[in-house]
Amino acid sequence: MGIVVLTMKASVIEMFLVLLVTGIHSNKEMTKKIKRPKFTVPQINCDVKAGKIINPEFVVKCPAGCQDPKYHVYGTDIYASYSSVCAAAVHSGVLDNSGGRILVRKVAGQSGYKGSYANGVQSSSLPRWRESFVVSEGKPQKGVTYPSTLTYSSAKSPAAKAGETTTAYQKPSSVPGTTAQPVTLTQAPGTTPVEGTPTTLPKPSPSVDSTATSSPRPQPAGHRSQEPDLGSTITYPSSKNSPCANPGFVPREELSTQSLDPMFQGDPNCKVDLSFLIDGSASIGKRRFRIQKQFLADIAQALDIGPAGPLMGVVQYGDNPATQFNLKTHMNSRDLKTAIEKITQRGGLSNVGRAISFVTKSFFSKANGNRGGAPNVAVVMVDGWPTDKVEEASRLARESGINIFFITIEGAVENEKQYVTEPNFANKAACRTNGFYSLSVQSWFSLHKTVQPLVKRVCDTERLACSKTCFNSADIGFVIDGSSSVGTGNFRTVLQFVANLSKEFEISETDTRIGAVQYTYEQRLEFGFDTYSTKADILNAIKTVGYWSGGTSTGAAINFALEQLFKKSKPNKRKLMILLTDGRSYDDIRIPAMAAHHKGVITYAIGIIWAAQDELEVIATHPAKDHAFFVDEFDNLYKLVPTVIQNICTEFNSRPRN
Repeated sequence: MGIVVLTMKASVIEMFLVLLVTGIHSNKEMTKKIKRPKFTVPQINCDVKAGKIINPEFVVKCPAGCQDPKYHVYGTDIYASYSSVCAAAVHSGVLDNSGGRILVRKVAGQSGYKGSYANGVQSSSLPRWRESFVVSEGKPQKGVTYPSTLTYSSAKSPAAKAGETTTAYQKPSSVPGTTAQPVTLTQAPGTTPVEGTPTTLPKPSPSVDSTATSSPRPQPAGHRSQEPDLGSTITYPSSKNSPCANPGFVPREELSTQSLDPMFQGDPNCKVDLSFLIDGSASIGKRRFRIQKQFLADIAQALDIGPAGPLMGVVQYGDNPATQFNLKTHMNSRDLKTAIEKITQRGGLSNVGRAISFVTKSFFSKANGNRGGAPNVAVVMVDGWPTDKVEEASRLARESGINIFFITIEGAVENEKQYVTEPNFANKAACRTNGFYSLSVQSWFSLHKTVQPLVKRVCDTERLACSKTCFNSADIGFVIDGSSSVGTGNFRTVLQFVANLSKEFEISETDTRIGAVQYTYEQRLEFGFDTYSTKADILNAIKTVGYWSGGTSTGAAINFALEQLFKKSKPNKRKLMILLTDGRSYDDIRIPAMAAHHKGVITYAIGIIWAAQDELEVIATHPAKDHAFFVDEFDNLYKLVPTVIQNICTEFNSRPRN
């Protein structure tokens, strides 16, 4: 009996092993049969611009011949998305003129794209663009899925010529790296805010906390010492999630729990988008840092935060900056104050310049709640002095329309000035040097006295001078030659040039306004500065201008534009005249040109084919080399767009800051 049982057990084990081996073999066979779909590399033509492609990262195949100068490139290493993708790849050295595969990755827009000549391609400079891209060898990264079909901003894409199937643009539900995920922050130990009531940070007592104003500052070159803080240490997250481990770290934000109740709409008389750059360096110490947070909470209370009024975000800097919360995270003062209480100190140096660059490039974006129509304001707070330079970063911020207020607390005394990295840093950083944008506070204990003066200045939107940029502060009048020598086809090319220039500006009743005059022997007002107030309407109006035909009386046209266009220009607007002509004038241009100059109209003269160079230089504002341009044929007009825009912006940004 025992033998039978053993035999049966052996049979069962044998069957189990057979099934197991069969199963493994079957799984291997199934694995062999499952093949990953082959990745098809999309092909594009040389003239496809990166801005036309919606995908944030993609691999494409470029054809041969993209070294041709007709494919335009703007920038060096980092390229404006107005550039040809493939020509940029040749310029960067990733491809040669025979074409091939490249990897393209979109990055944030830049200020100051630099032109250069490399690998047979001349790239142009550009003052600013809304989006950039970088190119590298077309080796897909492991774990990353690239699209086999590109998504274009228009279904009618030039890529279709290359035989590629295209898809029309659909607004993505989310963009990787830009949408903050909700996360609940744990309450700081020892604090129990009651729901529905404002929370107040503990105010340190001057009598007890005397080290906040009298702590010693030994001076290793360019850096301040940490305030001694007995019995306390700064707590950081684990190294894996440490902000200091990642310079671009942006903490995940908790979403505001307050619904948009009418009582939380905010103060409509102070509609600004406000970023506070707070000092989290080691030298400030925990006591001063608490005073700084209390100051922020008082500001939040005084501002009356809300979607119809001011919105406020906070960036803390040390070695590197990090967003604590952005403009749309907290929609009322109560939630904002609670979030301020939870901010913990980062430590490190006081790299203010790096923080200002971060805010310029990353903070004031639509994804972070920037509203477009509200002025952008950045309030920089620094204990003592910065440990890096601020001048260049601040210049780019001003050119981007950011109004910088600079608060220096306990600035360098006489024997400390030798350690200051950049003398006169506050004036170099502030929007203007007239004292309106700079505040010097002698002691951290008197910082609270600055709340009301700062709120008053921030909310005085009429005086926020740096909201004005070269793109949003002009009345631009186009004076267009419609004479017989131009011809119908070339006239349409001229109008396309006018449209391409107009596209670059922020157009509205309060921003840049556009008007147009056409002339022959006679003159005709096509539309005035107050006729259209949207970019779409302006572009449509330009498209529908009819060709007139006749002689060429340029002098009379300038006088007509001064009377019918610029006489109705707003006092706070820069007046720009852009005159286009293809020949010598039949009348005198000297007196009208002089009248334009005397009336403060900045004139750009653009000549085509038979235009007289001497007349262009008389018409143009001095210096003529920056305001007079010539092209030898109508089809080359488009090449002037970046140059004219750059010169307009250079002139705007070179004005005195007092």
